This record gives sequence, structure tokens and C-alpha cells, in this order.
Amino acid sequence: MSGRAILLFLWSLCLGLGSVRSQSSSQDSLIIQYLERRLAQMEERLNTCEQNTQSVTQKTYDLSSEIRGYLSTLTVLRSEVQSQMDTVSARVDRMERELEYLENKIPTQSDIEMEEALLEQQIMAAELEQLKKRATIKVENDCSTTLSQIKSLKIVKKAGDPSGSWFKDSAGSAKVYLMSGIRNDTLLEYVSIESFTEKASTPPAKVVRLPFNWQGTGHVVHDGFLYYHKAETPNQILKVDLMNSTVVDSTLLPGAGRLPVYSLNPNTYLDMAVDELGLWVIHADAEYAGNLVITKLDKGSLAVEYTWDTQCRSRDAEGAFLICGTLYVVYNTRYGGRSTVQCLYDIHDTIHSNESPVMFFPKRYTSHSSIHYHPGEKQLYAWDDGYQTIYTVDTRRSDHVIPE
Repeated sequence: MSGRAILLFLWSLCLGLGSVRSQSSSQDSLIIQYLERRLAQMEERLNTCEQNTQSVTQKTYDLSSEIRGYLSTLTVLRSEVQSQMDTVSARVDRMERELEYLENKIPTQSDIEMEEALLEQQIMAAELEQLKKRATIKVENDCSTTLSQIKSLKIVKKAGDPSGSWFKDSAGSAKVYLMSGIRNDTLLEYVSIESFTEKASTPPAKVVRLPFNWQGTGHVVHDGFLYYHKAETPNQILKVDLMNSTVVDSTLLPGAGRLPVYSLNPNTYLDMAVDELGLWVIHADAEYAGNLVITKLDKGSLAVEYTWDTQCRSRDAEGAFLICGTLYVVYNTRYGGRSTVQCLYDIHDTIHSNESPVMFFPKRYTSHSSIHYHPGEKQLYAWDDGYQTIYTVDTRRSDHVIPE
């Protein structure tokens, strides 16, 4: 009996161990399934997190691009506001000069008590006189002449950069001035045209260091003073005494400096000119469809005497000059060609552009970076891709050509 009992005990023990193993295997399977589900959930959450990160990154980039756009717009607006402030400042300065002029024109009678009506009448008379002075350009010389033709050309020399400016003192001096490039502070002064043309000029050219850099090619010299556009400014004109290279006066030209004066010379924003009537400055006005505007300046104080809006466009223009108060605009192509005068504006309203034929420069492919008229010599001093060129012009009075 004891042996059978032992066998039964061993059998039951084996069955118990098998059951334990079966239960252990089932638990392992459940744990593995649980871990797989958790891993799948973690992978799903990681994918969701990655998608959210990409979305946030894209939104951050879009926001950064939008902010950069706003900053660019703010920079443009800041420049426009600064330009408007400069214009307002120039107008305030001009108004102060006008008020000072009017105050000086009103007679002071300390011993006589003036009635208010009489005082107002005198102020109105002074204002009317000022307006008349603005609207009328006094012509000391006989200036009833117009351009008849551009007769001939002479290539004088090749010197300097492709762009530049050269001219003589319009007041009658024999000196020749050369300003190479579109931005610099060095002017070369030659005693005569003969000295300029010599390879080794005798005496050598005088090197004049200017107090500030110039901008563009629209400079002129009159009576020993250089008038030019100061670099890094939109519309400031300097008057420099060439004897000691010092600034004697300056002015801000209202409304100028926002567009190049000629589209084919994009680095020139102010173009100075001298004719029989005095000192002028030409610029393009963005508020006037980009057309050219001419302003008469006082040579001494640089005060604005009067301004005329013209119908001459700046597009495809390469230069301009004035003769007796008439603006002649020179046009060309961006690749260079035969220059033509296609538009003119007469401040006296005696010559009209639609009544004048197109005038051609002498047959030669050119590309002018500057054109300056000398009223005494009746010649144009031009800079043609590094070549210093002189054009002789014919003018006429009524139906008669004035010989040169």
C-alpha cells in the first residue's frame, strides 16, 4: 500500500509541475502582448510628436518670413519718412528765408503809427513782388536763341573711367576740369584745353581734394565754384570754393533724389547745368510720372528761384542741357546708339516740343554719361564711354542762324 501511495504522489506532483509550466507560459505571452501594445502606443505618440514638431517648425519659419517682410517694409517706410522729413525741412528753411526777405522788405516807420489795413496792404505788396521775382527770370543778355543743330564732334582725349564728367568754367576761364567716375573726392584741374590734351601736361594737372565725395556725373564749375551732388544724401547740393576746397554754401532740393534723373545713367540723381540765364538743376519727380523737373537756383545763396514741371520723360534719356532757358533732353538706347534730342521745354513758352523736329547728334554710336553746355563757346562737353568729346552747336534767332 505504501508503494502505491508513493506512485500516486509522484504522479500528482508531475501533473502539478506541468500545470505550473503551462500557466507560466501563458503569463509570458500576455506580458509580451502587453509590451507590444505599449510600444505601439509609444511609437504612435512619437510620430504625433514629430508631426507636431514639424508643424511648429513650419509655422515658426512662416512667422519669421512674415516678420522679415514687415521689417523690409518698415525700412522702406523709414526711408520715405526720412526723405519727407528732409523735404519738409528744406521747405521750412525756404519759408524762413522768404519770411526774412518779406520782413526786410516791409518799411519800418518807428515815428508813425501805421494802421492795420495799411500794414496788411504793404505785406501783400511785398508778397506780390516776391512772386513776380520768382515767376520772372531776368535776362541780362540777349537770349532769344534756340538750338538749330548739333553740327560736329571732336574727340579730345580718352582718360578715366567709362563714366565721368568734364567741362570748363562757364564764367569764361580757360581752365578745364575732369571728374572721373560716379563717386569720388578728387578733381583734376588743367590750366587750358591744350594742357589737358597733352600726354605729359605742362604744368601738370592740379589735384583738388574735395571736402565730401560727389555722386553721379552732374557737376558744373562757374566762376571758380564747383556745384555738385553730395554723396550719401538724396538731394543735397554743395557749393565749393576751388581756391581752398571749402564748402561755402549748401541746399536741399525739395522733391529730388528719389529717382535717377536719366534712366540710362542710373547713378546720377541731380544734374547741374549753366546757361546764359544762370544756374540750374535737373531731376526726375516720382510724383510727376517720372518726368523731368528743372529748378532755377541763385548762384550765390543756392536759394530756389522757381521750378518748372516738364513733359519730358526720364525713361530712355541719357542727358540734358539748357540754352537760354530751354531744356533739351537727349535720348538713346540702353545698348548705345545715335543720340537724339527728342523733347524740349521752354520756360518762356515760345518754343514747343511738338513743333520742333528731332535733332540728331553727328553720326556715331555713343553712350553719354554726361553732357554740359558752355554758354560762352556754344559747345557741348560730353563724356562718351571714357572719351572726352566736344560737340559744336548752331543756334538761331528768329529765322537766322548765328555763326559760331
